[in-house]
Amino acid sequence: MKKTVLITGGAGFIGSNYVYYTLEKHPDYRVVCIDKLTYAGNLENLEQAMKNDNFRFVKGDITDRECVDRLFAEEKFDAVINFAAESHVDRSIENPQVFLMTNVVGTSVLLDACRRYGTARYHQVSTDEVYGDLPLDRPDLFFTEDTPVHTSSPYSASKASADLLCLAYYRTFGTPVTVSRCSNNYGPYHFPEKLIPLMIANALNDKPLPVYGNGLNVRDWLYVKDHCKAIDMIVEHGKIGEVYNVGGHNERTNIDVVKTVLRLLEKPESLITYVTDRPGHDRRYAIDPTKIKNELGWYPETGFDDGMKKTVAWYLENRGWWERIISGQYQEYYERMYANR
Repeated sequence: MKKTVLITGGAGFIGSNYVYYTLEKHPDYRVVCIDKLTYAGNLENLEQAMKNDNFRFVKGDITDRECVDRLFAEEKFDAVINFAAESHVDRSIENPQVFLMTNVVGTSVLLDACRRYGTARYHQVSTDEVYGDLPLDRPDLFFTEDTPVHTSSPYSASKASADLLCLAYYRTFGTPVTVSRCSNNYGPYHFPEKLIPLMIANALNDKPLPVYGNGLNVRDWLYVKDHCKAIDMIVEHGKIGEVYNVGGHNERTNIDVVKTVLRLLEKPESLITYVTDRPGHDRRYAIDPTKIKNELGWYPETGFDDGMKKTVAWYLENRGWWERIISGQYQEYYERMYANR
């Protein structure tokens, strides 16, 4: 059945991967993308999608009610998948207000538009960071959908607020929402301020690789295409009003991830530089994806080692892409964050 779907934040990392996943998986769908094109939104990510007659890009801000209403009136969306978010913890510590506007107010604008125009499904893409963290000495503990929200940063607090708003709209208005909370993603188009692409870029340029604290913080890593598959399954078959955790059972310490990058690039570990830890740095994230596996049949198809090989190969093949990003404004931010640590 032909559908028209709105993908917000589709010029970002996960959003652009989801655009391509949807165009391939559902070639009869009309895919509309709205993105403000802030520092992490890169229209170059959608270069190939622009060639598809079923794709439309709109530059716009999801906090702009007039813009959003106009778009909903034009397109009559069957589904909305909200990737649009400020997502970098360090930046949220620098400027929390921006995160509240995009992540909370923007979500409310989209939900109101869905109610007004009778959108059949709204999906909120969230994060496992809303659960806080787990102790390093309890590897038996995992986040489930029933784990209480316990945020550690302005970023995670803003995402948790958006999640709760979605669920409140479902309970109060019957808005057909679903929420997914995913572990750390990696893969193509990952913005170079994040851990894995930052380490790849620095290593290729023989620059120091800054690692917070002792590098023993643990994250559960998921290849981005596996995440896209999970979201598609939730949108198509997930139960309205439900939260689904999406994780890969690929836990790694940050320092192990960094060493993996160096090994794949055949670079020396002497490039590693330990820097002052970030305030409130979560110790361990670990997702239990049992619910989505049992209810929807989803499972991660890409192991960490294979996914890292694919990711490193992509950055080697697309060096011009990330070199264009790390110049200018991003370089100023990088220097501000790391120069004096």
